[in-house]
Amino acid sequence: MTVQVMITASGRMSLPADIRRRLGLIDGGTLLVEETPHGVILRTPAQAVAEARAVYRHYAGDRADISVDDFLANRRADSGE
Repeated sequence: MTVQVMITASGRMSLPADIRRRLGLIDGGTLLVEETPHGVILRTPAQAVAEARAVYRHYAGDRADISVDDFLANRRADSGE
């Protein structure tokens, strides 16, 4: 879904109510703003944690005890570094 929102001169913007409801932001809340080469991504902290866990599962597999060094080595190998 794509919606257009206005940003005020002070930098404030309003998210439509249906989006806030779906994100659990009915009474306000926090969003993380990520600037990428392709645009800006807004995420809730819970969404960011879920994505980090998915990345971890991808590189750690069934090894819950994988070390940080092994995890990073797996990521480097996959990226061709």
